[in-house]
Order: sequence, then C-alpha cells, then structure tokens
Amino acid sequence: MSVRYPRPLRPGDRVGVTSPSSGVAKDLLARLDAGIRTVEARGYKVVVGDCMDGTGHVSAPAEDRAAELMAMLTDPTIRAVIPPWGGETAIDLLPLLDWDRLRKAEPTWVVGYSDMSTIMTPLTLRTGVATIHGNNLMDTPYRTPEGLLSWLDIAAAQPGHQFTQTPPNRYRSTGWDEWQTQPDVSEFTLDTPGRWTRLDADGDVEVEGRLIGGCIETLCNLAGTPYLDVSNLGDLIVYVEAAGDEAFTICRNLHGMRLAGLFDDANAVLVGRTRAPDAASLTQHEAVLDALGSLNVPIIADVECGHVPPYLPIVNGAHGRVVHTSTRSELTQTLT
Repeated sequence: MSVRYPRPLRPGDRVGVTSPSSGVAKDLLARLDAGIRTVEARGYKVVVGDCMDGTGHVSAPAEDRAAELMAMLTDPTIRAVIPPWGGETAIDLLPLLDWDRLRKAEPTWVVGYSDMSTIMTPLTLRTGVATIHGNNLMDTPYRTPEGLLSWLDIAAAQPGHQFTQTPPNRYRSTGWDEWQTQPDVSEFTLDTPGRWTRLDADGDVEVEGRLIGGCIETLCNLAGTPYLDVSNLGDLIVYVEAAGDEAFTICRNLHGMRLAGLFDDANAVLVGRTRAPDAASLTQHEAVLDALGSLNVPIIADVECGHVPPYLPIVNGAHGRVVHTSTRSELTQTLT
C-alpha cells in the first residue's frame, strides 16, 4: 500500500477540534481552552465543532459525530483534526463514514490515541492516509520531554522527513493531574525511572517495518474485519498498548488479534507502558508473551506509546526503525 502524507501544517492553517467519542464536561472546559491556546500559539486557527458535549459517554448521536468528522476531513481549509481525548464507543462511527469520499479527499492529519485508534488505524489502512497516534488536545499543553516530539512537531514536518525519538527513561507511575483545579498545568510529573524492556529474549534489537497499531481494548473489536486488514502494508512494526483492562482480558484480546492476522507480517512488536492491573497469576508482561511469544520476533515493552505519560507519537504508515540495546533505545520514523 502506498502511504499518503498530509501537507505539513503551516502558520495560518485551521485545526479542527471534534469529539468522535467522548466530549468535555463543563468542569474541564478550562483545560480544553488551554489546549486550544497551545495550538494557537503555533500560529494555527482552531475551529471547534458542535460535537463536544460531555454530559454522556459520547458527545452526540453517532450520525452527528460521523457527519462532523466527515465535514472536517473533507474541508480543504482544515489541515488537522484532533479530539479532546478518547472515550469508549467510537466504533459506532465506522459504518457511517464515507470511505470512498475519504480516499478521494486531500489528506488531513488526524491525531489522538485511546479510542481514537478505532478511527485512525482504519483510516490509514482503508485510505492510505498517515495518522498520528500521539497526544490528544487535553495533553497538548504539556511541555515535551527532551528526546520526544509533540504531534504539532510531526504534523509540521515535510514528507520524506526523518526523525528519531529517544525515551526520557522516566514516567508517571500513579495518578493524574487535576485539570479542574490546574487547567494550565504544563509540566509532566515523571516520578519513576523506567527503560524499555525486551520480553521475548535477551540481546540487542535493530529492526525495520511500517508502523501500525493502537489501543488493544478498542482495536481488538476490529480484528477480522475490513477495518483492521494489514495485509497490504508489507513488513510491519506493530505497536499495541493496554489502556486499563486486567491481564487476562488483555491476554485474550491479543490472542484474538494474532489469530485474525494482525501480527502475521510483524518484524517486531512494541508494547506501551501500562498501569493496567495484573491478574492474580498473570502479569501484563506475561499476558503479552502468552499471546505473542510464538511469533518469534522481538517484543519490546514499556514504550511511551500509551496511557502512561509521557507520550511518544507514532505515525501510522510511516517507515520505522527500532534500536534497543542495554544502553540505547530509539524509534526512528521516516515519512515515506
């Protein structure tokens, strides 16, 4: 499959904000405003949609959310679309999107993680348009730690650009910032040291492939459907991350995704660091090995690509190169 990259963001471009899944409660609107100001500080104009209500688990009926997302993705004056955050049931949008029209439209950057994987990964697989698995809008005000990039940096890069990210080797082990009382907080609390961990074996890793993946709890429901067909991408580096389900559920989900063929062409698997609970007799790392150990490819865990701050953005569709040794860990992505 030929990957198409949206035109780089330039000052004056419009960025659309909509909630394909969950909206924003009133007591968090100040944090939403902080995210908008961060984007505007880069010189972009922010357009906030109507589907933003946070009183229920979704921001609006599915038909309205799909229509607003379609309108933003096919508006040539909107160059990127980002949600405030994820949610629970963006899956209900998939049959309502006009995939033929999206294939014909000029590519637009779509950004996010968590339930946004339900939209972004199929968007890349079904239209060939690269998407950015990275900070949602509510996370965007945080200053990016040294070695990592913001989605704003990537979306402004030219096609063909190559960039390398290295983990800060620290993460937040517990809790979340109280955005209700600290809406402008911009510094991550990275209170615990932690490096990437190779699960399958000892030894150094150097591997390449197209990057594709997302949140386990949402993508597992697409396994075996046309929305998660990776057969045309070639050699892959598949990344997955657990949002919060305990280890037995993650183990079953990964088994199902493997049986559906998601990892058939994987040269390696990256697993996001998680605070999801272990089970009585199975840890999260053991769950991954139980499901994916038979692939006989490198499996590297505790990568900053999930629900544990900080965030290492990954471009779905980009060419990736992973290096992991006892002294060095890095992910290089090329927009080609």
